[in-house]
Amino acid sequence: MKNEERKCILLVDDEPTNLQVLKHTLQDEYRLLFSKDGEKALQLAQTEKVDLILLDVMMPGMSGYDVCKALKAAPATQAIPIIFVTALNQVSDEQLGFDLGAVDYITKPFSPVIVKARVKSQLSLVQLDVLRETRLQVVQCLGMAAEYKDNETGMHVIRMSHYAKTLALRAGYGEAEAEELLHAAPMHDVGKIGIPDAILQKPGKLEPEEWFIMQQHARIGADIIGEHASGLLKTAKLIALYHHEKWDGSGYPHGLSGNDIPQAARIIAIADVFDALTSERPYKSAWSVEDALALIQRESGKHFDPELVPLFIECLPEVLEIKARWSDPMDVAV
Repeated sequence: MKNEERKCILLVDDEPTNLQVLKHTLQDEYRLLFSKDGEKALQLAQTEKVDLILLDVMMPGMSGYDVCKALKAAPATQAIPIIFVTALNQVSDEQLGFDLGAVDYITKPFSPVIVKARVKSQLSLVQLDVLRETRLQVVQCLGMAAEYKDNETGMHVIRMSHYAKTLALRAGYGEAEAEELLHAAPMHDVGKIGIPDAILQKPGKLEPEEWFIMQQHARIGADIIGEHASGLLKTAKLIALYHHEKWDGSGYPHGLSGNDIPQAARIIAIADVFDALTSERPYKSAWSVEDALALIQRESGKHFDPELVPLFIECLPEVLEIKARWSDPMDVAV
């Protein structure tokens, strides 16, 4: 592997012997940077692309704890994982290290085998985080592409995604599950990419045959996302396929009713309709929040899940905060 392709580890210790041992332990697999004091360590972390820091605690001048605090306080370095490597071996010392933001804590004298294993483990976790973030960005970009094709704005998918997360939490979702829904929601109308512009952007009422074609965007979206056993993309597919189903069975594409409609899709249905109603578009004026909520309440038990509607009403303060935070320039109704 070329040196520039290797992960970079910054080794910080005021004892040259310790640096030498770490060098022999890691040099075959990683690009290494060295510092004997905290000030230089901070400088290197700011100017070099550092993937991981092995940090001693007891050093002259800045202690390792001080260095860690400074790194976590700076936006450019706060995401760099830090492993403390120190002779301090009390439980309270280790707890302090984790409280300051370290990802691991190794006590001296250390085993080179343990150091290599811990380093490899942490760098693997970093790579997983990068892949997860990249996947989320791809999902969001595809979702926004579909909205722009439909004369919507990127703000629509952001708002309705946050509405959905807020409602999910109120409905009993855990934080991780609600966060997954937040990130899957932008894909709800991705199938509109496959609908002809002449139909998608028609200003007037659609003819029956045009409406049939428009309805296919739910199936197209599910096909685009594909089959996934679990996780974000499985949720995204369920949302894309079922968010136009209605509680009374009059929706599409399958005419499902009641609890046969996945709950995630029922949540998205409320969030999506509320934002569509209260947002101004070239072809319509924005409804007032009061009028939009009145329609959602009238449609409780028909279009919308009757248990979710009152929960959405309870969320109104958070909903209005989200609406204000990610408003469109053309939105005027309140």
